[in-house]
Amino acid sequence: MSSFPCLARFVSGSGQVRYRLGDRLVDRYLEFVAGRCRPNTLRAVAFDLKAFFTVIGKDPVEVAAADVFEFLADQRGDRTVVRLADRESGLSARTIARRLSSVSGLYGYLVARGDTPVGVNPVPRGLLTRRAGGSRRSRTAPLVRVPRTLPRILSPQEADRLVAALRTHRDRAMVLGMLLAGLRRCEVLGLRFEDVQVADRRLAVVEGKGGHHRVVPAANRFFDALGAYLHDERPAGARTDRVFVVLKGPRRGLPLSAEGLDEVLAGARRRAGLDHATCHELRHTCLTRLREAGMALEAVQAQAGHRSIESTRVYLHLANDWLAGEYRRAAELIDADTAAVAEMLAVQEAVVR
Repeated sequence: MSSFPCLARFVSGSGQVRYRLGDRLVDRYLEFVAGRCRPNTLRAVAFDLKAFFTVIGKDPVEVAAADVFEFLADQRGDRTVVRLADRESGLSARTIARRLSSVSGLYGYLVARGDTPVGVNPVPRGLLTRRAGGSRRSRTAPLVRVPRTLPRILSPQEADRLVAALRTHRDRAMVLGMLLAGLRRCEVLGLRFEDVQVADRRLAVVEGKGGHHRVVPAANRFFDALGAYLHDERPAGARTDRVFVVLKGPRRGLPLSAEGLDEVLAGARRRAGLDHATCHELRHTCLTRLREAGMALEAVQAQAGHRSIESTRVYLHLANDWLAGEYRRAAELIDADTAAVAEMLAVQEAVVR
């Protein structure tokens, strides 16, 4: 009896975390993903594939498009009970779309190999509509419609309460790295000593999303907290070049994990009396404040490390003053034009009389 799909986590000979599900072809695909993607992506793909094959219960080479639609229905859950936040049931549309992307990636790989019974990717690219003309993309509807929602951010008062609730210089430096420099969680934890350019007040980010590198400025408050942490708190015997390490317990001196940072933030959030303040919300808050302060959108894009400026445009809508300012300027022009037309008509009417 096969145990597939049974997700197993192990460490390779080179010290890298790897995953297996118990099927030869799927495991080969996970090895392929490990060679071209970041660890977080590999983990997400492994979990997505486990979820898919747990629901479908078929050999990977026997999966058809009908199975994909069955999986979609399962992920949507009971449609009689919906969330108030987005009027949806089951998993979020983003999660379902990501899982479909992982499954599609697997079958794209199996088709490309050419040595498997899989000749066609069973994950449809979309459903054909009746719209005529245009490209194929414009004539198809996506299997999952992902709504474009605005991320939550912290008000200046909430950010101050959160920072004040932090108990160590280390924790303060990590939070300020996200809140003042717009770093992602993995980028904060991935900082090495050689990445910290104190004289220039800049940080070299080499653990960015997709493996992309960038250099970003950081405020003096971050470097003040970082200096206090390195001088007073970081264990002298720590043998890692990672900047942020565990301060006490059996893992003292070892690099801090993502779970450890989340625990730090959860405690500070509780003490500050906040109902929200995730790592990504801190990053969103930073980038929004930069835009509100007049930073050009292209500069915000570079600070954030976005490949496409479309990902950065969301901060136009989060910034309090941008849309209101643009609206006021347009309204003033409209009012001026209206007044000019009214004045011209009044002059013409006077001439006629």
